[in-house]
Amino acid sequence: MAKQKNKSRYFAKISLGIMGAGFLLTIPFQDSIIVRLLQGGFEAGLVGGLADWFAVTALFRHPFGIPIPHTALLPKKRTTMVNGLISMLENNWLTKSSIQEKLKQIKFTDKLMQIAEKELNSDAFSKRIGSILHQVISHVNPEKVAPIIEKELKKYMLSFDVRGFLQSLVNQAVNKDLDGKALDYVLMETEKWMAKEDTKRKIGVMAKQMLDNTEADGFLKMALHSFSNLINEEKLGNMLQPFFLKRIVLLQEQDNPYRQLILARIRKELEGLKEREELMADISNWKNEFVSSWSPTDQITKSLEQFQNKLLQLTEEKEFIEKHVLAFIREFIEKIKADPEKIERIENWIQTQIYYFIEKNHSKIGILVKENLDKLDNETLINLMENNVGKDLQWIRVNGAICGFLIGIILTTFKLLV
Repeated sequence: MAKQKNKSRYFAKISLGIMGAGFLLTIPFQDSIIVRLLQGGFEAGLVGGLADWFAVTALFRHPFGIPIPHTALLPKKRTTMVNGLISMLENNWLTKSSIQEKLKQIKFTDKLMQIAEKELNSDAFSKRIGSILHQVISHVNPEKVAPIIEKELKKYMLSFDVRGFLQSLVNQAVNKDLDGKALDYVLMETEKWMAKEDTKRKIGVMAKQMLDNTEADGFLKMALHSFSNLINEEKLGNMLQPFFLKRIVLLQEQDNPYRQLILARIRKELEGLKEREELMADISNWKNEFVSSWSPTDQITKSLEQFQNKLLQLTEEKEFIEKHVLAFIREFIEKIKADPEKIERIENWIQTQIYYFIEKNHSKIGILVKENLDKLDNETLINLMENNVGKDLQWIRVNGAICGFLIGIILTTFKLLV
């Protein structure tokens, strides 16, 4: 840029020097018509070059350092020019509406999806995604998250509907015949216990004690006393054990009427649980007391730390990133592309955010320009403008000298003819 400035000034000075030298050299030879024509041209060219030099110089500084009125326009009118430039940028060139209209022509959603699809197939993007996930997960502090989870968990448990839960539990138990399975389990365990030799002896002992302790009058008393003398504990056990075992086996048959009566009674009791207010109140109180005294923060923290470590390990595995993370992003993009309404909503949202940003920060364009210009002193600003537009301004001086030379020849010719 400095070379262009020096070159243009060099040509301007040469043109002015040629006009001045030509005018001086033709003064002694005015007897010749050609010389007089040339002198007229050189004279007019000298005047035109000097006039344009004065005009160009007056834009930036005082000619010869003399404070001539209406010169050094840029330093004097700097504030006005800067404000005018800012006003032109904000109100004519870079208006809100013009920026917004230009942005409307850009389909940001399509471009973002194209960029995303292209980047998804690159190893560098896969590594960046893994690195981002690793940093995000590693910055999570389980000790700070655990109390929040505990608080929400306790809040949920305190508001938990015990009555509804029990009713749902009963319905599931009945629908899946869990009461019948529970009865079968009790009968099988009872059968095993009943078949033991020790159990048979205990049954005989209990039966013998019951006979001996039974109170009765008259003939019944005499009959029980005689029967008790005839039979011992062992015989009673041998009699009663098979009897009980047979009844237990019969109860395990699905169509046994006594089994059906037992199950009907169990189901009636289960279905009536929700109506037992005292029981419901006791269960609710027990639940509230348990929740209030329960402090699972340490367990939650430990679980979160284990889960965090597992996730951190997975983020370092290329297969996990490709199979799960990138696959999820690809599927998400495909779903968006297949839904024009969703694309339009996303595009409208992006445009709205950009419009809001422009609306909020449009005035900062002028502020930014003013701040940068205010950093420059007058001399630096003048040099900057001369370096950028000085070439054209210097050619004004050259053109002024050449045009003046041609006009001078025309005017001298006209005078000679007249």
